Amino acid sequence: MLELTQRVGPVETTEIHDHLTLPFELRMRGRLRAKTDTGYDVGLFLDRGPVLREGAFLQAETGEIIRIRAADEPVVTARIEPGLGLARLCYHLGNRHVSLAIGSDDSATDGKTGWVRFPPDHVLEELAERLGATLEHHRAPFDPEPGAYAQAGQGHSHSHSHSHDHTHEHGHSHDHSHAH
Repeated sequence: MLELTQRVGPVETTEIHDHLTLPFELRMRGRLRAKTDTGYDVGLFLDRGPVLREGAFLQAETGEIIRIRAADEPVVTARIEPGLGLARLCYHLGNRHVSLAIGSDDSATDGKTGWVRFPPDHVLEELAERLGATLEHHRAPFDPEPGAYAQAGQGHSHSHSHSHDHTHEHGHSHDHSHAH
């Protein structure tokens, strides 16, 4: 079994030993046993956290390079006009805290060039239709947006430290008199 232990940057295509095609659910795991596209047994022994993205490269302890592919899986693609319609759709679906892939079809003839892709869910599908989207149920790669705060594979760390000291002094004098 090939033990894949390192995430590596882009490599020359001649260096790629094999491909590993996985659905999104399995690309979120750091520990996994699987078979490559040509049948090699592999084990993933990676740091937890960063999702394996379409096109990512992993290196085995013995030097072999494996390229990750996003598997076709059941998805719903909601197509809608670009601009405000797409922004509303993304906002309302994202407000449900689900993973979303977002893109556009440059060759669309119906004028609905923006799309949002998500796993099948009748509540999300009904919401998308109410907002004017046309739905397509099909199988396709699902490689959702990593999120604004995700730094997976960026080689970048960012932190903030804030110290605030507030002193407030309030003098209040209340004099109430009531005559009956």
